[in-house]
Amino acid sequence: MNTAAPAPRPSRLGERLPAFYCPLPRDLVHPEAKAVEARAVAWLDSFGLYPDPVERAWGLATHSADFSCRIVPEGDAEAVLLFAQWNYWANAIDDWQDSGASEVRTAAVAEHGVRLLRTIENPAAAVLPDGPVTRALIDLVDRTHALLTPFELRRFIEGTRDWLLGAAWQAARAEAGGMPGPNDFAAMGGLANGTRFSLTWSDVARDVRLPADVLYSPALQALTDAAGFVVSADNDLFSYDKDDHLEPLEVNLVNVIARAEGCPPAAAVPMAVALRDRVMSLFLRLRERLRERADPELARHLEGLGQYVAGSIAWQSRAPRYASPRNRHALPDPEARFEIRYADAPSDPSTRPPALPALARWWQQAGA
Repeated sequence: MNTAAPAPRPSRLGERLPAFYCPLPRDLVHPEAKAVEARAVAWLDSFGLYPDPVERAWGLATHSADFSCRIVPEGDAEAVLLFAQWNYWANAIDDWQDSGASEVRTAAVAEHGVRLLRTIENPAAAVLPDGPVTRALIDLVDRTHALLTPFELRRFIEGTRDWLLGAAWQAARAEAGGMPGPNDFAAMGGLANGTRFSLTWSDVARDVRLPADVLYSPALQALTDAAGFVVSADNDLFSYDKDDHLEPLEVNLVNVIARAEGCPPAAAVPMAVALRDRVMSLFLRLRERLRERADPELARHLEGLGQYVAGSIAWQSRAPRYASPRNRHALPDPEARFEIRYADAPSDPSTRPPALPALARWWQQAGA
């Protein structure tokens, strides 16, 4: 009698992920990464954030400390620790939002998002129910208020708002039962990735302080959005198997293109990668253009943007959350990894903007 566990069902995307075009410094990690992880996990346990050992295993499988230490591979370890704790906490909320449970309706996601934002702005507001998740949040918020300047705190709140608005939009699309078109997805799909949420901590940890007129300049905002698009597209590839059981299908780049082109997900992957690579090429050109006239502060911020893109690939390739997803495994496999290949050139060499009005402004800022 064969008692071996059945092999996990295959990915709809094919046997392996496509090659990633990312000509940036890779495999950087903060020198205090192991200590950050140990302290972050101890913090999680002190609040009892996970209700049982199984949920704890899946929470730790996010490798949120590794993510934090790869996209911020230098700087103040205490700031990186706080960022890692935020990421563990946010991933617990993200898992609830992505669970497909009947109670996760648009109204619930939006209601929770508003209450979360008000709590970040005013931790004494008492608009969330008491419990381990809320108590951990209040601790995070109190320490964040103490560490960040008022301007940095406003940036962090804006980044959190992006994440929560994106989550509400995705919930609304799932509830409506229809896949958005490529242009709508290009404009709004990446919000849930929380790019500005993360980049605030990149600057805080490395003590980068850009004036508002530089940080919010059209060119730097376009570059930030382009970085977020690339990271979001990569996440849609790494996380595809994790959510491929959901009905209706998850709103991600592969499924959006598959619906628009009337093809299966595997056939949509090269088209998704081509769009991702074209944006990556734009990111590199625009970043170089800004770096040519950058002062030291802006140069360090631009370096951080590159670390965000490259570090996200390295983290996702190692995270059991994606490499041994919950819809295929009872528990995460701590040794699970993706085989990562890097491309020497973009799969789409065009330097022209794609036929998506939501993205055209990025190319205008690059002078294309």
